[in-house]
Amino acid sequence: MRLFLSSYRFGSDPSRLLQVTRGPGRVAVIANAGDTWPSRARESSVTSEFGPLRGLGYEPEEVDLRDHLGDPGGLRARLATFSSVWVRGGNTFVLRAQLARSGGDTVLTDLVRTGALAYAGYSAGACIATPTLKGLEFSDDPDKVLEIGAGPVVWDGLGWVDLAIVPHAGDSVLGDDGVDRTLEYLRRESIPFVALGDDDALVIGTDDPDRM
Repeated sequence: MRLFLSSYRFGSDPSRLLQVTRGPGRVAVIANAGDTWPSRARESSVTSEFGPLRGLGYEPEEVDLRDHLGDPGGLRARLATFSSVWVRGGNTFVLRAQLARSGGDTVLTDLVRTGALAYAGYSAGACIATPTLKGLEFSDDPDKVLEIGAGPVVWDGLGWVDLAIVPHAGDSVLGDDGVDRTLEYLRRESIPFVALGDDDALVIGTDDPDRM
């Protein structure tokens, strides 16, 4: 299993992403965490990922989970043509809902756990790899799933790592008061977690987990 989980994009060291993906190649960009945004903003959120990825030598192409609702077989076939996937931030609960509706949660878990696909995600894209999304509601509104016709809220993450992830911690300009409330909740509930600043990434490859 190869994972690159960051607070914001590549963190301070893009070479770690390249190590996880074993060099640049075709990368599927999933931007469904922004599915409740106005259409122009969502389109911009996709194209804003392409430039930085191309700068590292990747060939990005969007894979929209909305094109595969109820079609996990089609999604699997689509993702199988890529060597890695890049999942951008937005609303974690919206992203989780779209993964459930498309079967992407099961498909990605299989492809990632077998090593067929390297997974990279930041913010919401990192948070879904965890055992639980509880505590993230202080920054992300769970009720946003109603705007995409989904529900009830899925509170379970994909469980690829055994820690909750709190992005935009420390002095991140992307952080808000909800980050501190999330940290307080996780401590109170004795849920193991890692708090990531925007320079940080949790990297998992063939060796032990490494936070950089």
